[in-house]
Amino acid sequence: MLPMSTSFITLAITLLHTALALAVTAHALRTQRNPGSAVAWIGLAWLSPVLGSVVYALLGVNRVQRRARARGMRPAAMRQAHCEPAPCPSAHLDALEAAAFRLTGRQVETGNQIDMFENGDEAYPRMLAAINAATRSVALSSYIFRADAAGVPFIEALTAAHRRGAQVRVLIDGVGGGYLGSGAFRRLRRAGVPCARFMHSLLPWRMPFLNLRTHRKLLIVDGATAFMGGLNIGGENLIAAHPRHPVLDTHFSVRGPVVGQLGDAFAEQWYFATGESLSGDVWFPALEPVGEACARVVTSGPDQDLEKIELLILAAIGCARTSIRVMTPYFLPDDRLITALALAAMRGVGVDIVLPARTNHPSVDWAMRAHVGPLLAAGCRVWAHAAPFNHAKLMSVDGLWCLIGSANWDTRSFRLNFEVDLEAYHAPTVTRVSEKIAAHQTVLLTAKQLAARSWATLTRDQAARLLMPYL
Repeated sequence: MLPMSTSFITLAITLLHTALALAVTAHALRTQRNPGSAVAWIGLAWLSPVLGSVVYALLGVNRVQRRARARGMRPAAMRQAHCEPAPCPSAHLDALEAAAFRLTGRQVETGNQIDMFENGDEAYPRMLAAINAATRSVALSSYIFRADAAGVPFIEALTAAHRRGAQVRVLIDGVGGGYLGSGAFRRLRRAGVPCARFMHSLLPWRMPFLNLRTHRKLLIVDGATAFMGGLNIGGENLIAAHPRHPVLDTHFSVRGPVVGQLGDAFAEQWYFATGESLSGDVWFPALEPVGEACARVVTSGPDQDLEKIELLILAAIGCARTSIRVMTPYFLPDDRLITALALAAMRGVGVDIVLPARTNHPSVDWAMRAHVGPLLAAGCRVWAHAAPFNHAKLMSVDGLWCLIGSANWDTRSFRLNFEVDLEAYHAPTVTRVSEKIAAHQTVLLTAKQLAARSWATLTRDQAARLLMPYL
């Protein structure tokens, strides 16, 4: 048999490249909502023969929507569409409450108690005590769950709860929890604890996990007490133990009727990951009022709840009259949010944005410095706080409303990750959140300082900003 000629191989590769690039072009035009993203993917497919199409298949195709539809999941706004919006606890935020109701389909729940904790040193003991006291159920979802000095006590407490008869379910992200291996997952499975890894597969044709992650940090005990916020489970959060790379964070405990909404958020993700439905009083008991906070859960993800948290933030910015305070570890929002914040500052609202002086990702630092120029020009105040790195995600408006939870201010959290936040209309809670943000307003960044950096640094930062959708 004669060997194939070089010209035949070249023709075959050319035809393959053309067919794949045409397929990517057709798919991107139909499914990519952002024109810039569509142009970028189409350009990559045509300019990088075969490889560009393969990269698109791995990173550019949203398989989650397809999977959600197959399992009959519905967006939150459809689940409770028969309800009417509740009266807003603060009159000038009526428009925000109405927008949040239509976005989420969830009512504002009254009668809740919200408490704030600093770092793992304060939060972990209370979370462990709740698990140790559990009699009916424990639901835990975490992006990072290490089998270290912080994680082992959780593994032991979850195992003990399972052995004494409580229903225990643990969901660990397939990337954040350890892509090649998760010690916490292995130990829990060996102990017989029902545990799943979210969107995890080593098979190259099943790789949505590269881009689509569950970033939620959620613990619900007996369906009545919840813990949520930005805190993962890892030794870096035990500040008193002086870890090599400490990570500060803020976490919250929640009691009252709104815990039912948090339980619903966990149950949906557990069903998505495993096919098991969680229902009944074990998971969803009747909940009596225990406090004065009005609150509602806001979920977001690349399936049916796309951009819900981002849209809620836009609505809150639009309703602000006196103050907007934001604290986030990663700040790479799209132009819609940048414009909304700039316009708020122009109409006289005090806008304060608190960022780390240095994050745990240098490329994010570079891109953030190149991203804040329009805000400074509009009169927003951007602050940098010194190490240790603070992972808290907080927002308050007018001293009357706040948003807490797992979502960062970046494209990954707003459009790619599964996130869960809680909005609260409760002046004491908002005051605590605002004071927390204000305490980190240490070094004010100015446009003059940023412009005075070297040409090479400015060029590097602008180049990093081009990668914003992927950081």
